[in-house]
Amino acid sequence: MTLTFQRAAATDVPAIVALVESAYRGDVSRVGWTTEADLLDGQRTDAAAVADILRAPGGTVLLARADGALMACCQLERRPPSEAYFGMFAVRPGEQGQGVGRQVLAHAERIARDEWAATTMVMTVLAQRSELIAWYERRGYRRTGEQRPFPYGDERYGIPQRPDLVFDVLAKPLTRPV
Repeated sequence: MTLTFQRAAATDVPAIVALVESAYRGDVSRVGWTTEADLLDGQRTDAAAVADILRAPGGTVLLARADGALMACCQLERRPPSEAYFGMFAVRPGEQGQGVGRQVLAHAERIARDEWAATTMVMTVLAQRSELIAWYERRGYRRTGEQRPFPYGDERYGIPQRPDLVFDVLAKPLTRPV
């Protein structure tokens, strides 16, 4: 699948929210393999949170389209001095497993490395998502040993279905191609 990439604008917020929700929550998310529906109910994000990302200095949402249709998105954030954060990664559930995610991740890494001079990409992934962590590890990410607590009690991040949710921090050095 040939993807075109662009940075999101404020007018893209509703489409981004719909895509992210479809990839992570509810029955529609079960079409793909990245669902969190067994771990969390409620929302994954909302329009205010996405708009905040777009307004933040050093923050953006990267959109991937095929034939004009939104297929995937991810959050990128510059973090001084030389780090980039990758998050809110969503691929349309029916398109998962077809290489879209690999293309988006690779493009995000190029932006962080070549445009922002980042030397490391970091992310947080629910530790209970072993298949997703394995996917990132096959792409060069490693667990740092750091964990961050899940924000229990803040329904903006979802309604936990179990008491042991925690985020693993993953990182990858961004090296220039030879």
